[in-house]
Amino acid sequence: MSMIVGAAEAGGVETAIVNPADLYDPAPNGYSHAVVATGGSRVAHVAGQGGETANGTLPEAFEDQVAQAYSNLRTVLAELDASPQQVTRINTYVVNYDPSMLEVMTRQVKQTFGDSLPAQTLVPVPRLALDGMLFEVDATVVLE
Repeated sequence: MSMIVGAAEAGGVETAIVNPADLYDPAPNGYSHAVVATGGSRVAHVAGQGGETANGTLPEAFEDQVAQAYSNLRTVLAELDASPQQVTRINTYVVNYDPSMLEVMTRQVKQTFGDSLPAQTLVPVPRLALDGMLFEVDATVVLE
Protein backbone atom coordinates (compact mmCIF):
# COMPACT_ATOMS: atom_id res chain seq x y z
CA MET A 1 0.00 0.00 0.00
CA SER A 2 1.38 3.40 -0.98
CA MET A 3 1.64 6.21 1.46
CA ILE A 4 1.28 9.78 0.23
CA VAL A 5 3.64 11.74 2.43
CA GLY A 6 2.84 15.27 1.39
CA ALA A 7 1.43 17.47 -1.30
CA ALA A 8 2.50 20.84 -2.62
CA GLU A 9 1.00 23.25 -5.10
CA ALA A 10 2.83 25.82 -7.16
CA GLY A 11 2.05 27.43 -10.51
CA GLY A 12 -1.18 25.44 -10.86
CA VAL A 13 0.74 22.16 -10.55
CA GLU A 14 0.06 19.89 -7.61
CA THR A 15 2.62 17.29 -6.65
CA ALA A 16 2.14 14.41 -4.24
CA ILE A 17 5.04 12.48 -2.78
CA VAL A 18 4.51 8.72 -2.68
CA ASN A 19 6.70 6.61 -0.43
CA PRO A 20 5.35 3.04 -0.15
CA ALA A 21 5.04 1.86 3.44
CA ASP A 22 6.80 -1.40 2.47
CA LEU A 23 9.98 0.50 1.48
CA TYR A 24 12.43 2.41 3.65
CA ASP A 25 11.90 6.14 4.25
CA PRO A 26 14.13 7.92 1.69
CA ALA A 27 13.52 11.47 3.02
CA PRO A 28 16.60 11.49 5.30
CA ASN A 29 18.66 10.91 2.13
CA GLY A 30 17.00 13.80 0.30
CA TYR A 31 14.59 12.13 -2.12
CA SER A 32 11.20 10.44 -2.58
CA HIS A 33 10.44 7.09 -4.18
CA ALA A 34 7.87 8.67 -6.52
CA VAL A 35 6.24 12.03 -7.23
CA VAL A 36 2.85 12.33 -8.94
CA ALA A 37 2.16 15.65 -10.70
CA THR A 38 -1.28 16.84 -11.78
CA GLY A 39 -2.51 20.05 -13.35
CA GLY A 40 0.49 20.65 -15.57
CA SER A 41 0.23 20.88 -19.32
CA ARG A 42 3.94 21.33 -20.11
CA VAL A 43 7.09 19.57 -18.97
CA ALA A 44 10.58 21.05 -19.01
CA HIS A 45 13.69 18.89 -19.06
CA VAL A 46 16.53 20.88 -17.51
CA ALA A 47 20.00 20.04 -18.76
CA GLY A 48 22.68 19.03 -16.32
CA GLN A 49 23.74 21.93 -14.14
CA GLY A 50 27.30 21.79 -12.89
CA GLY A 51 29.24 23.97 -10.51
CA GLU A 52 30.27 26.62 -13.05
CA THR A 53 29.74 30.22 -12.01
CA ALA A 54 28.23 32.80 -14.39
CA ASN A 55 31.71 33.70 -15.66
CA GLY A 56 32.53 30.04 -16.36
CA THR A 57 34.88 29.35 -13.48
CA LEU A 58 34.62 26.03 -11.67
CA PRO A 59 35.36 25.88 -7.93
CA GLU A 60 37.77 23.11 -6.92
CA ALA A 61 35.95 21.89 -3.80
CA PHE A 62 33.17 19.32 -4.17
CA GLU A 63 30.93 21.12 -1.65
CA ASP A 64 31.29 24.41 -3.55
CA GLN A 65 30.44 22.74 -6.87
CA VAL A 66 27.32 21.12 -5.41
CA ALA A 67 26.14 24.42 -3.91
CA GLN A 68 26.75 26.25 -7.21
CA ALA A 69 25.02 23.53 -9.25
CA TYR A 70 21.86 23.83 -7.13
CA SER A 71 22.07 27.62 -7.37
CA ASN A 72 22.27 27.24 -11.15
CA LEU A 73 19.26 24.90 -11.09
CA ARG A 74 17.26 27.45 -9.07
CA THR A 75 18.21 30.12 -11.64
CA VAL A 76 16.86 27.97 -14.48
CA LEU A 77 13.67 27.28 -12.50
CA ALA A 78 13.18 31.02 -11.93
CA GLU A 79 13.60 31.65 -15.66
CA LEU A 80 10.94 28.99 -16.31
CA ASP A 81 8.64 30.68 -13.76
CA ALA A 82 8.69 27.42 -11.82
CA SER A 83 9.25 26.69 -8.17
CA PRO A 84 11.37 23.86 -6.80
CA GLN A 85 8.10 22.15 -5.78
CA GLN A 86 7.34 21.63 -9.48
CA VAL A 87 10.45 19.47 -9.93
CA THR A 88 9.38 15.85 -10.00
CA ARG A 89 12.72 14.13 -10.72
CA ILE A 90 16.42 14.86 -10.54
CA ASN A 91 19.42 12.83 -11.62
CA THR A 92 22.75 13.54 -9.98
CA TYR A 93 26.12 12.52 -11.36
CA VAL A 94 29.16 12.38 -9.08
CA VAL A 95 32.78 11.78 -10.07
CA ASN A 96 34.54 9.22 -7.86
CA TYR A 97 31.52 8.93 -5.56
CA ASP A 98 32.20 8.12 -1.94
CA PRO A 99 29.35 7.75 0.65
CA SER A 100 30.88 10.62 2.65
CA MET A 101 29.70 12.94 -0.17
CA LEU A 102 26.04 12.11 0.46
CA GLU A 103 25.66 14.53 3.37
CA VAL A 104 26.81 17.47 1.23
CA MET A 105 24.37 16.58 -1.56
CA THR A 106 21.49 15.87 0.82
CA ARG A 107 21.92 19.24 2.54
CA GLN A 108 21.67 21.08 -0.81
CA VAL A 109 18.66 19.02 -1.92
CA LYS A 110 16.81 19.79 1.30
CA GLN A 111 17.72 23.50 1.09
CA THR A 112 16.40 23.63 -2.46
CA PHE A 113 13.28 21.45 -2.20
CA GLY A 114 12.29 21.51 1.48
CA ASP A 115 9.73 18.77 2.11
CA SER A 116 8.86 18.45 -1.60
CA LEU A 117 11.69 16.03 -2.28
CA PRO A 118 11.74 14.89 -5.92
CA ALA A 119 12.40 11.35 -7.06
CA GLN A 120 16.16 11.06 -7.49
CA THR A 121 18.79 8.82 -8.98
CA LEU A 122 22.46 9.11 -8.01
CA VAL A 123 24.88 7.92 -10.69
CA PRO A 124 28.59 7.54 -9.88
CA VAL A 125 30.68 8.37 -12.98
CA PRO A 126 34.39 8.35 -13.84
CA ARG A 127 34.29 11.91 -15.25
CA LEU A 128 31.97 14.66 -16.48
CA ALA A 129 32.08 17.07 -19.42
CA LEU A 130 34.65 19.54 -18.06
CA ASP A 131 38.06 18.90 -16.52
CA GLY A 132 37.71 19.28 -12.77
CA MET A 133 33.91 18.94 -12.82
CA LEU A 134 32.84 16.75 -9.89
CA PHE A 135 29.03 17.10 -9.77
CA GLU A 136 26.08 17.64 -12.08
CA VAL A 137 22.30 17.64 -11.58
CA ASP A 138 19.52 17.58 -14.19
CA ALA A 139 15.79 17.89 -13.59
CA THR A 140 12.28 17.24 -14.87
CA VAL A 141 9.88 20.10 -14.12
CA VAL A 142 6.10 20.05 -14.61
CA LEU A 143 4.93 23.49 -15.78
CA GLU A 144 1.43 24.94 -15.97
